[in-house]
Amino acid sequence: MPVDPALAELVRRVGVFHVTHRGLKRAQLAMDEAIASGTVDDSLRRPYLEEVRRYFESFDAEARAQLRDVDRRLERVNQVHFNLTAERGVAVKRIEATQGVLDALAELKAGAA
Repeated sequence: MPVDPALAELVRRVGVFHVTHRGLKRAQLAMDEAIASGTVDDSLRRPYLEEVRRYFESFDAEARAQLRDVDRRLERVNQVHFNLTAERGVAVKRIEATQGVLDALAELKAGAA
C-alpha cells in the first residue's frame, strides 16, 4: 500500500528539525523506517501524529512567548529611542539659541573695540 503523500511530506518536514525529545525522535525514526519499507499503518500513524502534535504545540507556545518578550523589549527600546531623539532636539535648540547670544555678544565686542 502506497504511503499517503501528505503524511510523507509531514514526516520529511519534521525530520528537518533537530529534535532532542526522546518520544518524538523514536516516533520519527519508526515512521521513517515504515515509509522506507512501505509498511505505514494506523497503529504507527496515529501515535506519530499525536507525538508530533504534542511536541510542536509546546514548541509553538515557547516560540510565541519568546516573540512576546522580544516585542515588549523592542517597545521599550523604541520608547527610549523616541525620548532620546526628543531630548537631542531640545539640546540642539539650546545650542542654537545660546550660540546666537554668543555671536551677538561677539559682534558687540568687535564693534566696541
